[in-house]
Amino acid sequence: MRTRVGIIGGGPAGLLLARMLHREGIDCVVLEARTRTYVERRQRAGMLEQGTADALRACGAGARLDAEGLVHHGIELRFERGRHHLDFPALAGRTVTIYAQTEIVKDLVALQLAEGPPLLFEAEAYAIEKPESDAPRIRFRHEGRERTLDCDWVIGCDGFHGIARAAIPAALRRTYTYDFPYSWLGILADVPPSCEELIYARGADGFALHSMRSPSVSRLYLQVPNGTEPSAWPDDRIWRTLDERFATDDGWRLERGPITAKSVTPMRSYVSEPMRHGRLLLAGDAAHIVPPTGAKGLNLAVSDVRLLARAFAERERTGSEQLLDSYSQLCLERVWQATRFSFDMTTMLHAQPGGGAFEQRLQHARLRRIADSPHAAAELAALYTGLPLGG
Repeated sequence: MRTRVGIIGGGPAGLLLARMLHREGIDCVVLEARTRTYVERRQRAGMLEQGTADALRACGAGARLDAEGLVHHGIELRFERGRHHLDFPALAGRTVTIYAQTEIVKDLVALQLAEGPPLLFEAEAYAIEKPESDAPRIRFRHEGRERTLDCDWVIGCDGFHGIARAAIPAALRRTYTYDFPYSWLGILADVPPSCEELIYARGADGFALHSMRSPSVSRLYLQVPNGTEPSAWPDDRIWRTLDERFATDDGWRLERGPITAKSVTPMRSYVSEPMRHGRLLLAGDAAHIVPPTGAKGLNLAVSDVRLLARAFAERERTGSEQLLDSYSQLCLERVWQATRFSFDMTTMLHAQPGGGAFEQRLQHARLRRIADSPHAAAELAALYTGLPLGG
């Protein structure tokens, strides 16, 4: 097989990049190791920055997003039993949208299969050859055969455990990582959300988040110790702890319903530099991971591929590779701002194991500053809703 851009990974980043390149008339092929069913059921984040939502609309994947997505104009911070609303349009001039990643993938897969470019499921890429050359090659297995995909460029959208990052020589890679001393216990519950917008709560004994997947399904999270097994948390204990962490002095009530899923997510930050080596470029979790507190993971991946699509379009129209040459630097500037924001949100809202009254008072001081200062609130709103795309 031969194509101009070989994309490894059929998640939202790889699929969106393929759609953007297709609309620019640039040939590409997407290789996804998993089945279509697996990819379309994989549960991930669901908060979209305005730029992410706009990118989906621009590539033709906005119909269900606009019909079913929940536009949010802010978030609520809770601490010391008080409620503090941040108005995003007033503070940053932007909104965010709740729309599950599983639905994004379904929309993009449907477009890809209907209009192209080629998307191969159960196509496991196992080697990237000659990424430093003008003719890199992807070796993969598909339908019981060993196959090759000759490319002009290779894009690694294959996540943290994929092969793309490892194709950059170890001597040229720099990695930065931080493992947080706690995890999230996440649940899906068949109950309408108890709020109109997301609630970030710093309770007396830890963090809680109230989110939603639809008008009838709530998504909630609790801070738990690392190594926690979901089975250690019976439903009644989960609801009781959520009640305690969301408690306010105005009598706000958390609605309960059947819990349909439980999972535990470790919290970590990870950045790998550079994001380009020769004709190989990385995007999304292949290069960076952030804790979910700031809702940046999916949005960072989309920012990466938006910049990539712009760079390839510039090369197509003008012959200039200036933006491609700047890709790693421009992405990493944004990645580190998002990493810093996610770290700040996480450490501000979570109980620190072994921390005492001093650490808790510092956290409350940071929260109070955001609640009381329009300048501090505007900074949070600008980063939460998404910085303008560089380049």
